[in-house]
Amino acid sequence: MKLKEDLNPVLLLLFQVTVWLYSVLAFLPSYLFSSVSESDAGLGSEQDRAQRLKAQSVTGRPAGPYRAMGATKRLVSSLHPGLDTLDKVFEDASRRFPDRDCLGTREVVMEEDERQSNGKVFKKVILGQYRWRSYAETHKAAARFGSGLAALGQRAHNNIAIFCETRAEWVIAAHACFMQNFPLVTLYSTLGGPAITHGLNETEVSHIITSRELLETRLKFILLEVPRLQHIIVVDDTPTKWPGYPRGISVHNMATVQELGTKPENVSRGRKQPMPSDIAVIMYTSGSTGVPKGVMISHSNIIAGITGMAERIPNLGENDTYIGYLPLAHVLELSAELVCVAHGCRIGYSSPQTLADQSTKIKKGSKGDTSVLQPTLMAAVPEIMDRIYKNVMTKVEEMSSAQRTLFTLAYNYKLEQLSQGRSTPLCDNLVFKKVRSLLGGKTRVLLSGGAPLSAATQRFMNVCFCCPVGQGYGLTETCGAGTISEMWDYSTGRVGGPLICSEIKLKDWVEGGYHSTDTPNPQGEILIGGPNVTMGYYKNEAKNQDFFVDDNGQRWFCTGDIGEVHPDGCLKIIDRKKDLVKLQAGEYVSLGKVEAMLKNCPLIDNICAYANSEEMYVIGFVVPNQKHLLSLAEQYCIRGESYAADGTQLERFEIPRKIRLSPDPWTPETGLVTDAFKLKRQQLKSKYQDDIERMYGGK
Repeated sequence: MKLKEDLNPVLLLLFQVTVWLYSVLAFLPSYLFSSVSESDAGLGSEQDRAQRLKAQSVTGRPAGPYRAMGATKRLVSSLHPGLDTLDKVFEDASRRFPDRDCLGTREVVMEEDERQSNGKVFKKVILGQYRWRSYAETHKAAARFGSGLAALGQRAHNNIAIFCETRAEWVIAAHACFMQNFPLVTLYSTLGGPAITHGLNETEVSHIITSRELLETRLKFILLEVPRLQHIIVVDDTPTKWPGYPRGISVHNMATVQELGTKPENVSRGRKQPMPSDIAVIMYTSGSTGVPKGVMISHSNIIAGITGMAERIPNLGENDTYIGYLPLAHVLELSAELVCVAHGCRIGYSSPQTLADQSTKIKKGSKGDTSVLQPTLMAAVPEIMDRIYKNVMTKVEEMSSAQRTLFTLAYNYKLEQLSQGRSTPLCDNLVFKKVRSLLGGKTRVLLSGGAPLSAATQRFMNVCFCCPVGQGYGLTETCGAGTISEMWDYSTGRVGGPLICSEIKLKDWVEGGYHSTDTPNPQGEILIGGPNVTMGYYKNEAKNQDFFVDDNGQRWFCTGDIGEVHPDGCLKIIDRKKDLVKLQAGEYVSLGKVEAMLKNCPLIDNICAYANSEEMYVIGFVVPNQKHLLSLAEQYCIRGESYAADGTQLERFEIPRKIRLSPDPWTPETGLVTDAFKLKRQQLKSKYQDDIERMYGGK
């Protein structure tokens, strides 16, 4: 999507001549040299690689199954022969990269309360440099912690929970559990009391790993509702004494447990190594559709998933630095970090509140985490990328006429060059360098997952951050693995071809009107099969009907998402069964499609569309962009949804007829969205029930 141009033809010509001369004089020789090198290596240009076949149906039928071109004969299930459990993968990495930085955390230099003009008080921090643990040190810390947990009575095959923010200690604890064959129950740190209680009681844990803040603000209030709990391990160093907790529950610091693990009698105890089929993680979902479900993930499932993901990241290795800030209880973040560990990358920890210089907890004038760490690899959910896109475009609108003209020229020129597989070094250095510095300036791969990424945002990230955006598709039930677009594929709206660990089928959904025989592209419900498909839901047989095993013994998962496969083998998500509502007049409305279209409007920060079969029209709840809304209000009278929906390619019946504005943003803390910022439709419906009745004429 090009930016609107209102430019002087002379300026346009001058810009084009300057860029052409610079390209010829400075970069043509290197371009020709790299072209020869690629030709000799049989790679072809980026444009050639982007246009090649990504996957094909191994049966020749339009329903599939579709496999990656590198895995048409057999799916790939491991990174290296013999590394079939996560403890072996980590041990191999610590042996190959013993002195390489592994996990990094910034020290807190200063912390203070800052009063805002509206009277609210925000906590601000100044952070120092990253302090690093090497691979050898991290492995030793995990081994000691695992032995210490065993000394506290934790046994192999018995579940242990972790309820903690994303930080280095989370990963150390996880690897300790993998080594000792303790199935790790993961819970989002933003879950409410009832959901936490449900997960802990369902998995019957006696030990839980948490942080001081979560213990004091969430966990301690439900302890009496979790009768089997005996030991709480706090990852923070202070305090060292924990009075006032219920009888029968002991609270320990992580360092104390690690020290316990160094005692000779505990070291000599030995450990029961896991088998590939043993459960590594019971990952509780965020509860976007109701009570959180625990997904049982084996060691072999995770290893297959990270094998597929790693294959899509070119030149992945020990020179890469990854920034970890998404919830480690989310399959995308856990998988990404395990991929990095297996390849000797550095992982520096952050949070959404300290990520950039402008983040909410960073004191003005000090550096955010991306500026200090300068990551080369980063994962993000679309909600975060959408925020970056809207913030930058708002600043572009505030530029002087000359600056805005230069930005628009460079943006549209680069967009055109990218479509032809060409680089734009002059634009990158003169125009986009400042934007790119928002993420540290060295990012070479951005991975997007968790929800569909809009074409406008993807194009913006490609252009302004000077790196490819790999859009992926996967679910907790498939270890986050399914598809990822290739780094040189700059097409939008697609999620790439199947990974080498998985294959995809399309199942007809007659009610929705989707069939594998549809033209020009086969369509249907997406089924994912392969060694990455998990073992099912914990103690939830009723939900396990979404899993099945075929005649060849391969596990499959029915995703509920509707997709179409393009001629080059790439998948596009076009609908979701659960989001489809039939209106009273018989029209089908995809709520997800309505939301995706309208979120591109600058007036809208977030939106939840709603409809039911007893009504004639769609309504919506909107978190408006305050700045754009106030600007509009100054110029015009409020005109309703027609402005926002203009040019969205929605049918008339799909456009929300009535809108309820929400003055407060929807964050995971409000319980209205998940940690990946997916809408929790049931909770949103409950919150706005009175408004729903009013907008449909009930009140």
